[in-house]
Amino acid sequence: MTQVVHTRAELAEARAGLKGTVGVVMTMGALHSGHETLLHAAREQADHVLVTVFVNPLQFGPNEDFDRYPRTLDADLEVCRRAGADLVFAPSVADMYPDGQPRVHLDPGPLGAELEGASRPGFFHGVLTVVLKLLQLTQPDLAFFGEKDYQQLTLVRRMTRDLDVPVEVVGVPTVREPDGLALSSRNRYLSEPERAAALSLSAALRAGAHAADDGLDAGAVLTAAHAAFGAGTPGARLDYLVLTDPELEPGPVAGPARLVIAAWVGATRLIDNAAIHLAPRP
Repeated sequence: MTQVVHTRAELAEARAGLKGTVGVVMTMGALHSGHETLLHAAREQADHVLVTVFVNPLQFGPNEDFDRYPRTLDADLEVCRRAGADLVFAPSVADMYPDGQPRVHLDPGPLGAELEGASRPGFFHGVLTVVLKLLQLTQPDLAFFGEKDYQQLTLVRRMTRDLDVPVEVVGVPTVREPDGLALSSRNRYLSEPERAAALSLSAALRAGAHAADDGLDAGAVLTAAHAAFGAGTPGARLDYLVLTDPELEPGPVAGPARLVIAAWVGATRLIDNAAIHLAPRP
């Protein structure tokens, strides 16, 4: 039986009744199969699963889609019930920010101004602020985040490590459609032609991964990824496509690495990434 609460007081009372380990899955709603994968991972690794559903205004810029972001709480609750969530916390903005816009924001450090942070200034200040607030409110043992939002996952891990937050952050692999498109709540904004164009992101990642598997060096891997993106269906506009190490630091010459991409498809901005291994031939 999934219990739904909306206030801090209700959450505190319900959370006190969860004995054993608790895994939290933080969402902005509009749940899809990718979220279900997070819920199942939490179900497997924790005694209880707590889900938060909150569209956080702090992480939307003035020209972004806060007002049109999908809010589908009834459908979200059905997903949570189906996945065996014990508790859902769905607060209002007033409940999360009772004094209005918070005067204190978490500083994500230099990485917060790169990649997504460069394209969306202040974004990670808002993300980390709400994540820390929700960790304080829910008091989980484990927190599950999808690898699709890889920079977010990296920064949350760094935040919990640097600030000694007593939680284990668990990354869960990206869930994809059969054609390779990474699942995202924003996919529902795409028209049929735009959805076809959106496949350019995963095509670029596959091309880069294949180049790495073929023993090409980092420069050739990036070249292959850019070529695949450019050869895709017209309609996708690249924001960035970079090769980094697993911590999103400058890319390695050899060993584990990450290809990270963002692009506009029509009016919708999509992100994706893939783990690769560089072992260039001499």
